[in-house]
Amino acid sequence: MQRGFSLISAIFLLVVVAALGTFAVTLSTSQNQSQTMDIVGARAYQAALAGIEWAAFHVAQTAASAPAAWGGCVAGANVAVAGNLAVFSPVTVNCNATLSNEAGVTIWVYDVSAVAATTGALPGSANYVEQVATAKMAR
Repeated sequence: MQRGFSLISAIFLLVVVAALGTFAVTLSTSQNQSQTMDIVGARAYQAALAGIEWAAFHVAQTAASAPAAWGGCVAGANVAVAGNLAVFSPVTVNCNATLSNEAGVTIWVYDVSAVAATTGALPGSANYVEQVATAKMAR
């Protein structure tokens, strides 16, 4: 009778240790995946900011009080990014220009948004990341 009890205790102990090991591996894996997605999300935001900076550069190149808006201010302009951000290339930049007149001075106000999304992944998939950055600028 004593031998059978020892065998049951040993099996129970092995099952509990195996379950704890499985839980620890699962927890570690999910934490690593979460951390990776945080990094990818930060890179996506930086790619979107690169699109905003691209538009800001071109807006700054237009003459002050220009009679026409910057010609590149369109919906759906594609901006290539490289390096660690290449997975989000191209970044889609949308721009809308509005004419304003303040005290006889022509001012163009640009509403710019940039969307960076992982290339090749579909929305809803595990590897899909999308970030949007917006800015308003005037010249």
